[in-house]
Order: sequence, then structure tokens, then C-alpha cells
Amino acid sequence: MRAVVLVGGEGTRLRPLTSTVPKPVVDLVDRPFMAYMLEWLARHGVDEVVLACGFLPTKLRDALGDGARYGLRLSYVEEPEPRGTGGALRFADEQLPGGLGERFLMLNGDVLTDLDLRAQIDQHEATGASGTLALVPVEDPTAYGLVRLEADRRVQGFLEKPRPEEIDTNLISAGAYVLERSVLDLIPPGRNVSIEREVWPALVGAGLHGCPHEGAYWVDIGTPERYLQGSQDILAGRVRTAVRERLDVHGVARGEGCRVDGHLHGPALLGDDVTIGRGATVERAVVLAGAQVGAAGVVRDAILAPGAQVGPDCTVTGGAVLGPGVQVGAGNVLDRGVRLFPGVTLPDGAVGF
Repeated sequence: MRAVVLVGGEGTRLRPLTSTVPKPVVDLVDRPFMAYMLEWLARHGVDEVVLACGFLPTKLRDALGDGARYGLRLSYVEEPEPRGTGGALRFADEQLPGGLGERFLMLNGDVLTDLDLRAQIDQHEATGASGTLALVPVEDPTAYGLVRLEADRRVQGFLEKPRPEEIDTNLISAGAYVLERSVLDLIPPGRNVSIEREVWPALVGAGLHGCPHEGAYWVDIGTPERYLQGSQDILAGRVRTAVRERLDVHGVARGEGCRVDGHLHGPALLGDDVTIGRGATVERAVVLAGAQVGAAGVVRDAILAPGAQVGPDCTVTGGAVLGPGVQVGAGNVLDRGVRLFPGVTLPDGAVGF
């Protein structure tokens, strides 16, 4: 089966991690983020994946290759301009020899999940649906657009930005769809089309179903906060991956060539060639390749991108994100989700939240 993964966005919400690389190949624990999706698709019988890309496509190819290492074939389609979720799907179909086929998968490229895609495909075939949406329950339905189902799992309708008194379901779209070729006929060629706002409503009552996935792991890795959450969940084993095999007794995954003279508390990740100075503490944090934490520093619930340098006696906490190559002098305190972009240099004692 063929799958199309939408990866055309610039990842602006995830900056500064995506300031110089596209979001799909930002490292998540020990591999590019997109590797998790490719491995998940291969486990469910997908043999070919098409990446519908736009931003820095060459870096995608360099990082992911032809897909052989993930057990599938990987190809790339570059949009000439942003065309929305539906427009990107239609363009991919036009560019591929033979098109996407009679039945295919479409996925949003922001998602980390282990939901049972095979069960969704089986339901789709059994019901004769034109499209089947993966659905997951959420604790706070007010923050999402909701999907209402009939008893037989046909989609009844959608509820955007619901008021508390309107909420009668906790199911949201998980960004994974099983589609028949007939869906492409609803997407006009050559223009920007939102499949969520223009195509799904047109299919209500005309073959659109939902497949709830109770108990599955699902998170949209679209912001630094969710990136950090996803990293911690992978390290803690809350999502099914092979990463836990790398963890030491403290719940820490270490890359090659690390020098650690401080204290590590998991779940945490150190990339290759990371240096942690004497008396420093790293806890529930992601410290990527070549980053440095000076003596007596504290990095907790934060992200240091590759090559970031934190001087002695600094505190980096509260969801702070330091972009690639950022240099922070001694005695700074960075908290409350502060983001420092590539090229930023802070002198000693410049910031104290």
C-alpha cells in the first residue's frame, strides 16, 4: 500500500529547532523525527511512502534517503507553491506514475503515534467507506475540533472550537486517513485546498467514517513543549519504539563521545559529543549533539539544539529552547519558554528571570 505524508510546512511553531532544518528531520531522541513515522508505517504493511514536501527538500533527501533503512521505498514530490492539505494530495497524485492507486493512506507529518493502522484499514474495507479518519480521545476537548460519529461509525459532523455546553464527544482527528481514489475527484487541481475544511464536510453522509483508537499513543510534535513531551514519552516507553534499549539505569540515553562530570536524571537525552561540566545537573531535558553545559549549570525541562553552549552557573528551565550554536555566558537564568535563535550570544549575567 502507498502512503502520502504531508511535510510541506516550514515548522514555524517549532523554531528555533527548525530554523536551519525542516521539521521532519529534526532529531527526536536518536533519529530524525520522520523515522518514527516511516518505521510505524512499515510495521503496518506500507511498502511505499511519498513525502509531499516544500521547505528545504534537499535536506529531507539527504537525511532519509530512499527509505531502504526503514523497510520501504521513499520518494519525494515538491510542491511549486503551498497548496494546502488537499492540494498537496492532488498534486502528489498528478506527479506519480500511475497516481496514488485505488486505495491509499494520507498522513499529517507532525504526528508521533503507535495507533493500530491495520485495524483502521480493516474497518475501512469492511464498511466500504470512501474515507476513514483515525480518531483519538483527548482529555480537554475544548482545545480541538471534534468529530461526531453515528453508532455505526459514520461521521455525523464536525464541531470546531466548541463551547463547554456543546461538547458531546472527546474524539479528534489523529491525522491518519485511509482513502479511496474517489476522494481525489473532490479536490480541484492547481489550487490551495484544505481537505479538512472543504473535502471532509462534503463527504459527510457520503461514505466518510471514523475509527476510534482507544489507548493509543498520539501527540502532535508541533511546538517545543510537545517536542519535549514526545522525547520524554519515548524515553519513558509511553510510545512503542526500540529506543528504550539504549537507556541506562537512570533513564538516560547517551550518544557517542559524551563527557559527563555532572548529574543526570531521566528521562533525558544526550546526543553525540555532549559535554556536561562538573557539578552540573541535566534532568528531563534534551541536549543534542555537540552541546555543552558549564560547571554548576542546571538544564531541566528544556532543549539545547546542536552546538548550543551554556556557560557556568546558568539555569535553563521551564521549556526554554536554545537554537543551534547559541552561546550563553555565565550566570544567566533562562525560563518560561524563552527561545534563543541561531547566532544569538548572551554575555555573562545578561538575563535573570
